[in-house]
Amino acid sequence: MNILIYGATETGYMVASQLYRKHNIVIVDDLDRLPEKFSNLDISFVAGNGADVLVLERANAAKAELFIACSLIDEANIVACWTAKKITEAETICFIRRMELYRNLASLSQNRYQSRYDIDTIIWPEQLLTQDIFRIIMVPDAIDVEYFVRGKAKLFEYRIKEQSIIRGSRIMDCSFPQNVLIVGITRNNSLFIPNGSTTIQTDDKVVFMGTGPALDTLAAQFFQNVSKIKTASVIGGGSVGFMLAQKLEQAGIRVKLIEHDRARCIFLADNLKDSLILQGDGTDLELLEGESIGDSDVTVCVTNNDEKNLLCSLLVKQLGCERIITRVSNVRNSTLFERVGIDVVVSPRDSALKELLNRLQAKDVNILALVEGGQGEVLRLTLPETFPETLVRDFKLPARAIIGVVKRGRNVIFPHGDTPLQPDDQLIIFTMAKDAEAIKAVFTR
Repeated sequence: MNILIYGATETGYMVASQLYRKHNIVIVDDLDRLPEKFSNLDISFVAGNGADVLVLERANAAKAELFIACSLIDEANIVACWTAKKITEAETICFIRRMELYRNLASLSQNRYQSRYDIDTIIWPEQLLTQDIFRIIMVPDAIDVEYFVRGKAKLFEYRIKEQSIIRGSRIMDCSFPQNVLIVGITRNNSLFIPNGSTTIQTDDKVVFMGTGPALDTLAAQFFQNVSKIKTASVIGGGSVGFMLAQKLEQAGIRVKLIEHDRARCIFLADNLKDSLILQGDGTDLELLEGESIGDSDVTVCVTNNDEKNLLCSLLVKQLGCERIITRVSNVRNSTLFERVGIDVVVSPRDSALKELLNRLQAKDVNILALVEGGQGEVLRLTLPETFPETLVRDFKLPARAIIGVVKRGRNVIFPHGDTPLQPDDQLIIFTMAKDAEAIKAVFTR
């Protein structure tokens, strides 16, 4: 595929580094030359403004099949997508950072104003990140949560603690509830697909897939902290903090939100119904102690500064908060944050990457989730109409993978070896990212 990217930004690099091996990539930017980090990618570069028709013509935009606008200026991204639509039939993807623009461009109410210049996909990483954080909060003790098949199937990830009753046990010896299986384990920052003889160790991050009720039973049987979240503290009142507080209020959770900017505090107080808005610095230990932030069931640090998020998290942890979720913008900081004891590290990059990759898949292939920073993938794949009925145990794939769910019409099946696979079945499969292309190729021949 010929892909044209406007913006030699962090997002542009993320996109290019993921796609350049299998697609022809051209980067357009106002810079005289590409930043050094792009030098290890086999891509082309055209200097100029992505909203300039002449620049797009020099970049051979007419042959582009996908146009991605991810500069640092929202308005420039929007105009660039509109301009691209004038000279190419390419699908357009626009990254934005501001709530009002997302609402104007992506709201269902805007459908009545459709035109041929409409942007095909709007990606607002902060909105996707908010959804991810909220799902994690609503499952006590989980460090990652994903929903599939309209919530009928779920993925929960837990860290195995010293007191866990399954620590030191082989998977085959654990009496997990029916319709629950382990699909992946991360050990020493490396994800792998286990087998029945794999022994679960302290600090392993174990990925379970199953039904909602079955996973609730799993949490009650094997994980200590299953009490419902009642109170939450949010440090950072930007877009993510605001939208998260709204969702928490709707779920009946009491929220304390700390924001340093006075004008922003006024906005938050005017637009949040029940949250307590505190003007101050999340690194102010006296403020944290005075407002009993350490007593919250969960604390979420979502400022736009990684170093500040880390410091806030460590201070709150010192005050006794047992569950902390921390935003990281620079993905290279994720491992560091986990090593110093942060429970859950979340990234708008990962949230946006999953959304973007889905736009590049064949119609019968979707990436439903990325696990451990993209080391693992959860794929939704559809068996072709010509597929001969085959038992799961006899279905041979070219790489290690686990079929976690089979959706057949309205029925959701959690398969075992004797489960027959039939034409048009949708399979939800967990596999390693390095093996994903080989797995997908089986379904897209």
